[in-house]
Parts: sequence; structure tokens; C-alpha cells
Amino acid sequence: MALKSTVYKAKLEVVDLDRHYYNTHDLTLACHPSETERRLLVRLVAFALNAHERLVFGKGISDGEEPDLWLKDLDAQIDLWIELGHPDDRTLTKACGRSRRVIVYTYSANPHLWWDALEPRSGRWKNLKIVAFDAEDCAELEAMAERALDLQVTIQDGDIWVRNSQGAEVKLTSNVLRE
Repeated sequence: MALKSTVYKAKLEVVDLDRHYYNTHDLTLACHPSETERRLLVRLVAFALNAHERLVFGKGISDGEEPDLWLKDLDAQIDLWIELGHPDDRTLTKACGRSRRVIVYTYSANPHLWWDALEPRSGRWKNLKIVAFDAEDCAELEAMAERALDLQVTIQDGDIWVRNSQGAEVKLTSNVLRE
């Protein structure tokens, strides 16, 4: 018998002073049995960093044909494709070919090992951006995981703060590996 996804409900308040975006999103997320709560919360942060009324969660980890998040324009063309972790070059080639912009958010202890192996072949991926979150910050973020999440994400001057309804706060450090 196959394990089922665990459903999480999230109230996500986004205060993005860099993009002048301020909105609250009521989200339902399915956490695949092979997905960690850390990855789930990184998905929420990726949503906050790119928040838009048409940004939606894809099948991601449960279906290799869809990203973790994506934004389609009004003509159903893919404007933004977001992957988490360390996608392979086949996935990146497909994403960059189908979308105007692609962002990969990594959250491992050493994303340079993954990126150093792919970088020599990266010249063809003109629309690719890679952002590495600090692994220790992501571990702190994971401690906020609850089935019913109430989070505020504040973004200012590239800094990211995540606060839950109990007052716990994590400053998430990020490093752009490729712009």
C-alpha cells in the first residue's frame, strides 16, 4: 500500500519591501512521503520570494514533469519555473527550454559540490538563477513546521526573515551562486 501525502495548511503573510508586494496567502500544501518538513518550508519561502497571484505549487517531487512551483502568464506560457534541491542537467535543460525564467533554491550544507559539477555545461542555460540558502538556517526553519502554519515572511534588501505565530524568528541567509 502506497503512503499518502500529508496535508499542511499555511497562512503566509508576505511583506516584500524589495518588490513592494504585500499580501496574505492561504495555502494548502501536500508533503510527499519522501519530502522532509525542511523542504516543505523551503517551498513556502520560495513561494514568498516570488509571490504572485498566479504562482502555484506544482507536483514537484512526485512528478518529474512539473516544477515545485510555477507561474504561468495569461496565455498559459510558463513565465517562472522553480526547482528545489539539486536538479540534474536534464531537468535544468527542460526547465530553461520551457520557461522564461528558472530559479533553483538549494538548501544543502554544500551546494557548491552540485553546482561545480554542472557549471561547465551551464552556458546554454541563459535564464537560470541559483540561490543557496544556508543549511543551518534551514534547520532552524524546519523547527517551525506544524500541520497548521501561520508564518510571516519579510524581505528587505535581500534579507529574509521568517516568523511564526508563536514569535519564533529565523533570518534566512542566502547566497546567489548564479544570477
